[in-house]
Amino acid sequence: MKLIYPAIFYPFDEGEGYTVEIPDLPGCVSEGDTLADAILMGTDAASGWILDELEDGNPIPIASAASDLNPEEGGIVNLLVLDMDTYAEKYGNKAVRKNITIPAYMDTYAEAHGLSLSKVMQEAISEYMAKKS
Repeated sequence: MKLIYPAIFYPFDEGEGYTVEIPDLPGCVSEGDTLADAILMGTDAASGWILDELEDGNPIPIASAASDLNPEEGGIVNLLVLDMDTYAEKYGNKAVRKNITIPAYMDTYAEAHGLSLSKVMQEAISEYMAKKS
């Protein structure tokens, strides 16, 4: 799912860089050292905001038309394109179904001891990731 939200970019008073506000997403603010960086950071912040809402089962706000925004002096309106499918694959908590193959004796052991193979795999991968960090 791709979404488009307008954002307002305000240049820093003291030099290079921009603050990004996404008016349709309350509290969603970011910044970047350059306009390009601010666009990337704003897109990331907005994607995270939307993903949180989706994972909580909440509806997402309808985007305003860019022409309806009235930035303060010096503000620049630009559209952010959010690729929610790609973002969710990378950062989401949504469970993803995977098929695995294990030896029969492990399956027998897991069943005999009431183990959830999904939980065991999550714990094993979390432990592995912690060691690699």
